[in-house]
Amino acid sequence: MRDLRALAAWRRPLWWAVWAAVCLGHVWLGREVSQSMVGWGAQAAPPPALEVAFVQEMALSAPPAVRPPAPPAPPPIRAAAPAPSPAASRPLPEPDEPVAPEVVAEPATPAASTPEFVAAVAEPASAAAPAVAAAASAPAAFEWPSSTRLTLDLKGHFRGPLYGSAQVEWRRQGERYQVQLTLKVSPAFERRLQSDGLITAQGLAPRRFDQVSEAPLVSTRQETVHFDAEEVRLANGKTVPAPAGVQDSASQFVQMTWRFLTQPELQRVGATLQFPMALPRRVGTWGYEVAALEPVVLPFATVDAYHLRPRAEGRKPNELSVEMWMAPSLQYLPVRILIHQDAETHLELTLKQPPLQAAPAR
Repeated sequence: MRDLRALAAWRRPLWWAVWAAVCLGHVWLGREVSQSMVGWGAQAAPPPALEVAFVQEMALSAPPAVRPPAPPAPPPIRAAAPAPSPAASRPLPEPDEPVAPEVVAEPATPAASTPEFVAAVAEPASAAAPAVAAAASAPAAFEWPSSTRLTLDLKGHFRGPLYGSAQVEWRRQGERYQVQLTLKVSPAFERRLQSDGLITAQGLAPRRFDQVSEAPLVSTRQETVHFDAEEVRLANGKTVPAPAGVQDSASQFVQMTWRFLTQPELQRVGATLQFPMALPRRVGTWGYEVAALEPVVLPFATVDAYHLRPRAEGRKPNELSVEMWMAPSLQYLPVRILIHQDAETHLELTLKQPPLQAAPAR
């Protein structure tokens, strides 16, 4: 009996010790994940999210029709104007002299095979017709997709299995946009990436990028990158020139969708997509190769998607690399994302349900 009481007396402190060790292990894991993937810095809070209501599911559809710009039409070949009538230089007839009807010789009709004849027949009869013909041959105007939310499952490995969820949101109001990527890893680690900027004729133009991480018993950690027309100010305070078309870690996903929809030549295996991108500590050029059109099995459907594989040049050791699968039947949105850091650290995001979109503008 005395032995049982002694064992019970030891069990209680042992249980508390195990509980404390588990809590410390979770804190340590969150700290390790944070330090391996993000830096630290005190910045102003990210801009508040644009107000959007996601009200309807996106249905699978045929890929959007994208036509390359039509080549400029050659100028029409016009027949030479007839020479002035010789009657204009003849003396006026006497009052009693009968006036013979003027006969003007018509120019000879060219043979049907000559360019002049083809141009004369093809030339529109009215001045408005050329504009109508040009409009019919012009490519369809690109329309940015409605605000969209993607909900994804998360799994991976970092010194053990990782599980969680992720969400990607594309929000737009007029010429302003936001792209938000939220990663939640059990038990309580969260990272948020947000790109805030403008929609332009050349795609997205980021103005600010924020990367925020939170873990239990650890203060919130944030890195911010600022963009303007001439330079990029990195999270460490360093300023570098801004390359044309520079993107950030969040805007790249929607910029790729825009590139696929406006550049049909990218929709083939072997094509290369390349653009500059600003990370918190440096600016570099990122390239992706279209590796294949592959089926991706999702919980609600199996869709074909272009597999984009990152090119190795310019990448530093242990720097994150991202593979994507873009589905034409879902407006070229990413349905699978694979993030690698090294052979033992990776995250895989897979679309869990049909995307939600805002109601189209009326």
